[in-house]
Amino acid sequence: MDDNGDIRSLSGVISDINGATLSRDNLQRIQALDLSSFPIVSPNVRLGACVSNVGKSLCIGLNYADHAAESGMTIPDEPEVFTKATSAIFGPNDDIVQPRNSDKLDWEVELAIVIGKHASYVSVAKVVVIILSGIVFVMMCRSVRFN
Repeated sequence: MDDNGDIRSLSGVISDINGATLSRDNLQRIQALDLSSFPIVSPNVRLGACVSNVGKSLCIGLNYADHAAESGMTIPDEPEVFTKATSAIFGPNDDIVQPRNSDKLDWEVELAIVIGKHASYVSVAKVVVIILSGIVFVMMCRSVRFN
């Protein structure tokens, strides 16, 4: 997005936004480009999910006392770790399908951590080198998740 709030197409520079595209080197290369030289994306064009080819979606739940309380659950000794299907990642104007036999959908704003390169057993001091982050709006069906 440029300084005027217009969404610009990077399709001439990258084919898609994925883990390889989000490497520090690529992001620095893209940041150095003159955004005004790229075409403005038409409002009729579907904007896809914020990132593609996601390998894993690991989630942390009940990590805030208020979140546990609003869910009607007791605060666990340790946050709950669970996976979510990567098909749950969607574009900003995509249709949201409510699962059969569910009574309502809820929304949340989640902090998504995008790992920019392969890493194993990384120390806390070095974790900033591999993590890129952003905010992701999430729709969820709690009745399916908790029942």
